[in-house]
Amino acid sequence: MPMTAIPPQKNSNTWIKNVIKEDEITKYLQQGKDFINDDLIISQLDQAKNPEKSYIHSIIDKALSIERLEPGETAALLNVMDQDLWSEIYEAAGQIKKTVYDNRIVTFAPLYCGNLCVNNCLYCGFRTENTSEKRRLLSIEEIKKEAEALCKIGHKRLILVYGEHPSSDADYMADSIKAIYDTKIPTKKGFAQIRRVNINAAPMSISDLKKLWSVGIGTYQVFQETYHHQTYQKVHPSGIKSHYQWRLYALHRGMDAGIDDLAIGALFGLYDWRFEVMGLLYHAIDMENHFGVGPHTVSFPRLTPAEGAAFSINNQYQVSDKDFKKIVAVLRLSIPYSGMIITARESAEVRRAVIPLGCTQTDASTRIGIGSYSEQYNQQEKERQQFMLGDTRSLDELIREFAENGTITSFCTAGYRCGRTGDKIMGMLKNGHEGKFCKLNAILTFREWLDDFASEETKQAGEQMILKEIEEAKKDPFYTNSKLFSILEQYYGRIKNGERDLFI
Repeated sequence: MPMTAIPPQKNSNTWIKNVIKEDEITKYLQQGKDFINDDLIISQLDQAKNPEKSYIHSIIDKALSIERLEPGETAALLNVMDQDLWSEIYEAAGQIKKTVYDNRIVTFAPLYCGNLCVNNCLYCGFRTENTSEKRRLLSIEEIKKEAEALCKIGHKRLILVYGEHPSSDADYMADSIKAIYDTKIPTKKGFAQIRRVNINAAPMSISDLKKLWSVGIGTYQVFQETYHHQTYQKVHPSGIKSHYQWRLYALHRGMDAGIDDLAIGALFGLYDWRFEVMGLLYHAIDMENHFGVGPHTVSFPRLTPAEGAAFSINNQYQVSDKDFKKIVAVLRLSIPYSGMIITARESAEVRRAVIPLGCTQTDASTRIGIGSYSEQYNQQEKERQQFMLGDTRSLDELIREFAENGTITSFCTAGYRCGRTGDKIMGMLKNGHEGKFCKLNAILTFREWLDDFASEETKQAGEQMILKEIEEAKKDPFYTNSKLFSILEQYYGRIKNGERDLFI
């Protein structure tokens, strides 16, 4: 299929000058400084070396009570050398996930809308100086076709990904979100559609973010990439992204715009992984201090090879599988209420190893080439995508594996439509009640997906998983005493008879 013509652009230089609003940064600063103090973090990590075993045990107990850790406590965990203590940390991470989120996993698909970008990030295939990248921006009609292809395999959640460019500004994003919500396809029983559209996009002004809020944006995700100031400047030499503080306070502006589900992340491999874990914790703390609400999710992708970006391959801070496991566990203990996202950047083996330690969301059937879902070109075409993937298994394959390993896949978006977001959900997460509702809605949405999309082999594994979950709910006084179990039974029967999108 021929490449889509890139539409006429606004003047790039004028657009770039008008993007950053300095007054929307300075309002958050303390005495002109941001909340990341590099020297302080390095000092905390250094002072926490050789922690006492009893101190680590007290930190684990605190995290198990679903209480966010302080920086000194996280620094101590990051300095643990005793392998038996690490085993205890891994076990605690799994327990925290079970307490807050039960034994479910949420799936989604990334949809890349374009690879035009004004930035020159040294590690990214989209960087403006990469002449080997095949540039393309999807039209709204093409975005609808991508959404249809994803609906056909049963996805209910998407994360839209955009380069930072005048052709993919807030108006384009708003139009793409609306187009996806309007997309429906017939299934065996009714129709399928995307129920939750999250976005991974560049920092924006409050006025632009309000445009996205008005069309029903889900979670707004911005990764700082690296919290280390000097490294940040090194790997972002030019473009809007070279402004550290404009990016650092992107989610604060999201809150001011009314978006109360916000997602932080760091790209591990740009700088020392221990420093980045501390940076993520400080980010959560500053959000709590300003708004009373921490991040809805935390992401921790590792640097992977990208075409035309030599820095993505030759870098002294590459993170080993062993250390990656530590990152996941320490983040789960440090910010116990937040969801945690692991992506198809990682291999199947790595995902199997770390999902039980605290991950709550993952992607499947992932294609990150522009237009690659509907056009079905080569799944890993390096000139069309931002980086290379580690796990390209289908949604059906992944769900079958989860079910066989005792994890139920949830397609639930009920909390967002019932108003359980922002500060309203935080208390429910900390006392375990949100996980209770999620368990019921996971059963309902999994039943729906099995009937509409599953292969026969996956359906058999899924049926056993559902029976197990229903039995657990039937024995839990939280459900039986509140009549929630009877509601589950009613809704479950209605879904088996063909109704769709029922939630509690």
